[in-house]
Amino acid sequence: MAKRKVDTENRGFQTRWESEYMFTKVAGKPVCLLCGESVAVLKEYNLRRHYETKHADKNKNMDMEQRLQKAEELKRGLKSRQALFKKAKSQGQAAVKASFILAEEIAKSARPFTEGDFIKNCMIKVCDEVCPEKRQLFLNVSLSRNTIAERVDQLSINLKEQLVKKGKDFIAYSLAVDESTDISDIAQLSIFIRGVDSSLSVTEEFLALRPMHGTTTGHDLYEEVLRCVNEMELPWEKLVGLTTDGAPAMCGHRSGLVAKIREKMQEENATGELTAYHCIIHQEALCGKALKMEHVMSIITRTVNFIRAKGLNHRQFKAFLTELETEHGDLPYHTEVRWLSQGKVLQRCFELREEICLFLDSKGKDTTQLRDEMFLCEMAFLCDITSHLNAINLQLQGRDRVISDMYSTVKAFKTKLTLWETQMRKENLSHFPSCQTMKEKLSTSAFPSTQLADKIGMLTTDFRRRFADFEAQKSRLELLGNPFAVDVESSPPNLQMELIDLQCNDALREKYAAVGAAEFARFLPGTMPQLRIQAAQTLSMFGSTYLCEQLFSLMNLNKTSHRSRLTAEHLHSILRISSAQSLTPNIDELVEKMGHHQVSPSTSNK
Repeated sequence: MAKRKVDTENRGFQTRWESEYMFTKVAGKPVCLLCGESVAVLKEYNLRRHYETKHADKNKNMDMEQRLQKAEELKRGLKSRQALFKKAKSQGQAAVKASFILAEEIAKSARPFTEGDFIKNCMIKVCDEVCPEKRQLFLNVSLSRNTIAERVDQLSINLKEQLVKKGKDFIAYSLAVDESTDISDIAQLSIFIRGVDSSLSVTEEFLALRPMHGTTTGHDLYEEVLRCVNEMELPWEKLVGLTTDGAPAMCGHRSGLVAKIREKMQEENATGELTAYHCIIHQEALCGKALKMEHVMSIITRTVNFIRAKGLNHRQFKAFLTELETEHGDLPYHTEVRWLSQGKVLQRCFELREEICLFLDSKGKDTTQLRDEMFLCEMAFLCDITSHLNAINLQLQGRDRVISDMYSTVKAFKTKLTLWETQMRKENLSHFPSCQTMKEKLSTSAFPSTQLADKIGMLTTDFRRRFADFEAQKSRLELLGNPFAVDVESSPPNLQMELIDLQCNDALREKYAAVGAAEFARFLPGTMPQLRIQAAQTLSMFGSTYLCEQLFSLMNLNKTSHRSRLTAEHLHSILRISSAQSLTPNIDELVEKMGHHQVSPSTSNK
């Protein structure tokens, strides 16, 4: 005989049981108003037995009206206790949530964990003045150093879990890898991931920062990247691209990181081919070296250092500029690793060239080189060309950059170089304002346009050489950049039929004109699966290691000489929170996991 199931019998609570047996219904269960016990099965027999066994003697002299009054009083008392419990629970959860929110802000602002105590003291003082009756609520918010550190780790774990979940939906992904050294001389390997899901939505997030205490060979780098990919449970056959800083340990043909990952993909029987790129921004900065004008920069650097290195010289120079009422009141420093600083120093030195010479004369320094007309022409040219290089550098920077757009920027700059070379040979200085200024001020010698045109030619040659790997992917990049202008016949056979359908579709052509190349890929219909896969692979590629460089700046802000003992785990958590872009920590979920824990004032003040 089948066993009866109580929950299928549709038993209902009878109102009369409140006065007869002193029971009420709470969350679907009968609860005794006198002792607070609950009865498992909602049957009148069970309620009557409980009442007669435990409470009959206490209420036997009451009439029905008295019993009704007592039941109502007991129900009101129960409701007030429930409300008090809910309020305490909600206040406890609010205190925990507040500690999570403040921990996230502390991590994002690169503040030490001990800032939590300072913030809490400020909150209490404000509370005492504004709302003293709520002081206890503020005291309940735990912001001790250990609590902040724990909250930061929990926020980081939550972000990682979200990224792992998103990673399962990627149909293509790429990695950007770079290595730098922190203030403790520990090599840090930064890894970012850019993945595309089936809806062609792009996720670009921090994957890991791995400290490397020993050597940093290609094999060491490979082991760390391998560990990250395995932790994310990412399939190797969906790896499309790898962008690095171009160091030998990264790009070595036999034992470099790229070579090792290609071997791993072969072992995993991955059908796709890994596309490896040297960071576009780094390549562009290196192209500037092709000008071979270090002799000009060295003279300027020595001059700036003479003025800036000694406090007295610097103060006197600023006073001198103030006295002359110049447009600029100081000279900036030039730092080799900060590529954009060279253009700013050159521009300022060129504009203040006469004032600098006068000041150096007053200090008894030889200014023959600084007054030489050929040197001034070369400085003017270097100032202008560096300004153009800085402009393209800034165009290539930023998050969520599509590699096809970056390629178009470089392609346009190469065309500009060809134009500038032609114009320079004709002494047309329309795009070189500093050179134009010098040409107008030359007294004896003619402007060296031929020599400077040769310099532009050398720069053009170096650009073509360094960006040859992008030229090899030209057809692939142009397919995403403008699929309506692609030659169908020269395209891969598996794309040709879909390309014809696409190019003949007026509605899609209008959509492309409206949303642009980067967004258009998401509007490709499901009837064009090969084009969608091709678009996903190209969208997933990193054009530069900009995000890695940006992360190293964040790392240096957090791990300073005053905070050099920051653990690798805490540094990793801080950087994951502060670099998150499309992901945000699910604080409500974290608070729910914490349960009904309410922080006491004694705990929060530890």
